[in-house]
Order: sequence, then structure tokens, then C-alpha cells
Amino acid sequence: MKKKILIVASNYYKDITRNLIEGSLKTLRIKKEDINIIKVPGTFEIPVVVSKNLKKYNGFVVLGCVIKGETPHFDFICNSTFISLLNLSTNSKKPVGNGIITALNMKQAKKRSLFKGKEAANAVLEILKNG
Repeated sequence: MKKKILIVASNYYKDITRNLIEGSLKTLRIKKEDINIIKVPGTFEIPVVVSKNLKKYNGFVVLGCVIKGETPHFDFICNSTFISLLNLSTNSKKPVGNGIITALNMKQAKKRSLFKGKEAANAVLEILKNG
């Protein structure tokens, strides 16, 4: 039976996001899942979109990138986003595949964007299959 999966992608770093979405879509289309995509401005906005759509989907793939700068902003965004997503997943008992890249620089982020979307999609599929 087809599962409904929502990809929620931060569009802050467009090239990174494109790679992440492509990797996720390839994986999900192989399994012939029912897929929708919602793009948001940044990673901080991802949890609210997941929360608003909990009843409509079986699982979620969240994609984005946060690159460390010179201020503590990186830590605040990453911690609050990841904790929110973990809480949403455990409270709803629905998988949220975390494809949000945390990187020290753009070179590192681009490299990781080539496989992180696929990994997040596979995680969701695995939980839906075995969970």
C-alpha cells in the first residue's frame, strides 16, 4: 500500500536543497510512494509545517542546511529545530527522516547534500516498513 510522505525543504541554500530533494525523490519514487513537497524559507520553519500536516501523512522527510557562522545562531537554530522534530516524531509516532545538514562551511555542505536526502528518505521508509 502506498504511503503518503511529505518532504519539507528549507530553500535557504537553493543548490543544497535541490541536491537533497533529488536524492529523496529518487529513493521515494523507487518505492512508488505518494509524495508532496512544501518549501519553507529556512530550517527553523520546518517543524511547524510538519506539525500542521501530521494527520495528512504517514511520514516526513525534512531537508535543509545550516552552516556555522561566527555567532551562536547556528547552535540555537539546530538545537531548537532538532528537538522540535524529535518531539513531533515521538509524540505522533510518525517517522521524520532528518536530512538537515549541519556543516562548518559550504564545501562540506555541498558534499553531504549528495547523499543526505537519500539517507533521510530511506530512514522514513525503513520505519514505515518495520515500525
